[in-house]
Amino acid sequence: MTALDYERALARLPNWMAVLGVAGTGVALYKAGVSGGVGFFLGAMAAWLNLRLIERGVDRILRMATAEPGKVRAGSGVRMFAQFAIFAAIAFVILRFTGFNLMAALLGFLVCPAAALVEIVYELFTYGHS
Repeated sequence: MTALDYERALARLPNWMAVLGVAGTGVALYKAGVSGGVGFFLGAMAAWLNLRLIERGVDRILRMATAEPGKVRAGSGVRMFAQFAIFAAIAFVILRFTGFNLMAALLGFLVCPAAALVEIVYELFTYGHS
């Protein structure tokens, strides 16, 4: 797999997440009602936001690793950790106090690993990997 193939696979991942998020929200609405559907949708949106935060964090780490010595700002790691902690706290408060279905939200949050599995299957069929 070349670097270009890897970048294409990463670019397709949010698309798979969107497809799975929409389909999962529909199933959750049917099976668990509005509470389940909204919970799944919020979980899927949180998964998408989490993916974007991780991408930004990895980009920042790569820039710091390739920067000249002395050009790295102090506290960059603490700032990244604080962003992830704030994200988790906001997600917890929204789900805990709004009455949405927590199990559906957890399943929605698993849209990212499910999208990665769909991408693997896509790659196997598209490129004929064995």
